[in-house]
Amino acid sequence: MINENKSVRVAVIQAASIFMDRDATIEKAINLIKQAGEKGAKIVVFPEAFIPAYPRGLSFGTIIGSRTDDGRKDWYRYWENSIPVPGEATELLGDAAREAGVYLVMGVIERDSEFSGGTLYCSVLFFGPDGVLLGKHRKLKPTAAERIVWGEGDGSTLPVFDTPYGKIGALICWENYMPLARAAMYAQGVQLYIAPTADTRESWQSTIRHIAMEGRCFVLSCNQYVTKDMYPEDLACYDDIKSSPEVMSDGGSAIVGPLGEYVAGPVWGKEEIIIADLDLKQIAYSQFDFDPVGHYSRPDVFKLFVNKEKQDNKI
Repeated sequence: MINENKSVRVAVIQAASIFMDRDATIEKAINLIKQAGEKGAKIVVFPEAFIPAYPRGLSFGTIIGSRTDDGRKDWYRYWENSIPVPGEATELLGDAAREAGVYLVMGVIERDSEFSGGTLYCSVLFFGPDGVLLGKHRKLKPTAAERIVWGEGDGSTLPVFDTPYGKIGALICWENYMPLARAAMYAQGVQLYIAPTADTRESWQSTIRHIAMEGRCFVLSCNQYVTKDMYPEDLACYDDIKSSPEVMSDGGSAIVGPLGEYVAGPVWGKEEIIIADLDLKQIAYSQFDFDPVGHYSRPDVFKLFVNKEKQDNKI
């Protein structure tokens, strides 16, 4: 249910991880959450894989048919800096959300097992302003070489949550190119659509504007600003980075209204806390002539089935 004053201040955090350093990145995140709360934000959004990092540029020593020992060393370092959910890291993030009084949406690399090995997942965590971990979304389909390091989520983590400011949910990066994944969000009535990403291309801007118009929702798109000198030189596969451009991710974070217009951004070439006041009445205004799951839908012609069962892969 939308709150009576029909507005909400949001913060999209365009910032870089402390690469491969979970604890330092959490500390940075907590400071940014505090700053956003001090600016009056009630919803705070972080980029894809913010904790501990999006491993842009790394090969992890892989080519088709073989892996290297150095690649395994970097993989273990990445695994070691990922986070169990729930766990100590989620407690710290929940405390920060509570102290700032915000709904927090945080991109993380989630470790399936706290103590031994286990698959990693690119996930988004949702926290309430009371600090409670409301739930998570695991990326359904890692893109291209991401599949080397991340597993696939399933339909059990496609939540949309009620807040006083409307219904909030998220799809990660190129999941947003999956028409039926978007339809699953719309079918749940998403109004504040979170799109953390690692895509800096101009075409991504077309994507988020299209989603806003298609879903008649606000879209909060969040990316990192990353330069080559942020990578630690003691990576086993640091040679992968030497030939990379100086700016490895230029940002492009933005907030888009339900008629496809920019409310804030896109912001390029720097870290920034992007603040915007969203007029939530615009959602209803936009649905006057198009509502994808209302008067502009044809349930007599089209049916959507979403398998929400958790997939148990244990033998």
